[in-house]
Amino acid sequence: MYEPWKALRKEGEAGRKKLNQYTRYLTVLLVLIQGFMVVRGLESQSVRQGIEAVVEPGIIFQAAGTISLIGGTLFLMWLGEQITSRGIGNGISLIIMAGIVAHLPQAIAQLFEGGRTGTMDPLLVVGIIVLALGLIGFICFMERAQRRVLIQYPKRQSARGMMQQERSHLPIKINTAGVIPPIFASSLLLMPLTIIQWAGSGASTDSGTNDWLITISTYLQHGSPLYLLLYGAGIVFFTFFYTAVQFNSEETSENLKRHGGFIPGIRPGKATEHYFDYLLTRITVIGAAYLALICLIPEFLFAQAGIPFYLGGTSLLIVVNVTMDTVSQIQSHLIAHEYGNLIKKAKLKSGRRR
Repeated sequence: MYEPWKALRKEGEAGRKKLNQYTRYLTVLLVLIQGFMVVRGLESQSVRQGIEAVVEPGIIFQAAGTISLIGGTLFLMWLGEQITSRGIGNGISLIIMAGIVAHLPQAIAQLFEGGRTGTMDPLLVVGIIVLALGLIGFICFMERAQRRVLIQYPKRQSARGMMQQERSHLPIKINTAGVIPPIFASSLLLMPLTIIQWAGSGASTDSGTNDWLITISTYLQHGSPLYLLLYGAGIVFFTFFYTAVQFNSEETSENLKRHGGFIPGIRPGKATEHYFDYLLTRITVIGAAYLALICLIPEFLFAQAGIPFYLGGTSLLIVVNVTMDTVSQIQSHLIAHEYGNLIKKAKLKSGRRR
């Protein structure tokens, strides 16, 4: 991990606030660049295709459009932080999930309408539903899957005078990176198309200057073999990268050594760190293959086989992950509430006895 980031993480709450602030600054910078490219793309689209997407193109429209996109992004960021601090679950993830789920009824209605009118084979409709349910079940299984590393502590004397050896488990999720790798990979592949669209705004359409732009955009469009290859490679890369950021083997081994814990058969210190690196690499291979499979199957079916699988892999991952996390947090709140009621009842009973 980057050393200044590591130092900020060790500062606790103050460091976390600084990291969040740096994240906001980086978000503004990215939205400024991408927003300007989107605005320029709208101008070039209206010029090339003769549509009135932009009534008065120019510097005023570019500035107003870019500022509007930045303001909308910052408002959504603020709203997500308010939901996280005052509600249940991650606010940004809930907003993204709400946008995905809002289009789901229309997609399901179109699917059944195609089967009713005969434009789609009824067996194909049933196959899509079965595939979606199978992918949801597979995602739930893989998101809950974990490798439990046995941690052993030295023998300690109990209250009865007996020597007891404490054991616990360190759970390592198969998919430590979550939904970040598909989001990063798709955003990275979307960036060249945005740049091509922006660069093509000043080129003449009757000359051959736009041929190379059209060729690149054709190769990078959704469903093309090159897009699927780069998308899968990006998911694998960001899975390994984000897992390395999330799980620090050196810090984990040092914490175990400090508290007297050790893995049976592994010496504390560097040997434990190397064991965590080895174990995490093997687990991340499975997680990366799982994410690539989930995200590439809908892309392949939609683009190559012509099957209208509307709920893509990234959308499916986000919906299932956010739903599972939200349900888990609700259960935790309910359990804490029940324990709070039990404590209050116990205090009332002890007060009455007095």
